[in-house]
Amino acid sequence: MSGMGELHLEILVDRMKREMGMDVNVGKPQVAYKETVTKEALEVEAKYIKQTGGHGQYGHCVINIKPLPRGEGFKFENKIKGGAIPSEFIPSIEKGVIEAMEKGVYLGFPMTDFQVTLVDGSYHDVDSSDIAFKIAGSMALQDAAKKAGLVLLEPIMKLEVTVPDEFMGVVIGDISSKRGKILGTEKRSRAVVIKGYVPLAELSGYATILRSLTEGRGIFYMEPSHYEEVPQNIARAMAEK
Repeated sequence: MSGMGELHLEILVDRMKREMGMDVNVGKPQVAYKETVTKEALEVEAKYIKQTGGHGQYGHCVINIKPLPRGEGFKFENKIKGGAIPSEFIPSIEKGVIEAMEKGVYLGFPMTDFQVTLVDGSYHDVDSSDIAFKIAGSMALQDAAKKAGLVLLEPIMKLEVTVPDEFMGVVIGDISSKRGKILGTEKRSRAVVIKGYVPLAELSGYATILRSLTEGRGIFYMEPSHYEEVPQNIARAMAEK
């Protein structure tokens, strides 16, 4: 469903409830947070051993984890030597790592910008299997991430707001109150363009706020820019919630 603004959408939702008798669940748009690590964790070991009546399960791997520059994504490196783990089980370990990465470890958001290096492990002639090594890989990542200084990342938007001169001060003050960083201002005729970076989490309902601040004369444009670490106090509050 799309509309010209929040009021338009609210009216449509109201009609859905009244005229169509629909049960509508409305909330703020969800922010695409991500998780990452801030330091190295070396030789983190995970063993998955399960003994049953017949064949058991045995998977054992040792990994290193380290942060990558922002925007680099995820890298997996295999440094197994001497056949400590047969080559056919390496993709299973990587698959387990990716599965755990996508589910997240800190608050359940996908992980990014880190590298996992497989450095050692062992196998059992009879009991080792793809599923055992996949589970071991998943366990290893969860353990390593907790030791590597997990933090939350949030999307930062590039924001441009055009307002009449007399509203410049109040709009800049509002952007600053939203944890925004002002990059600069530019004069255009009798209007001012304010440029800055603001966390997406703080911009919910911004169209309505700007309208009330500028007597309906302000307009804005925003686009995704980059990810930044969420301040610790906000991350803590999210974890508690």
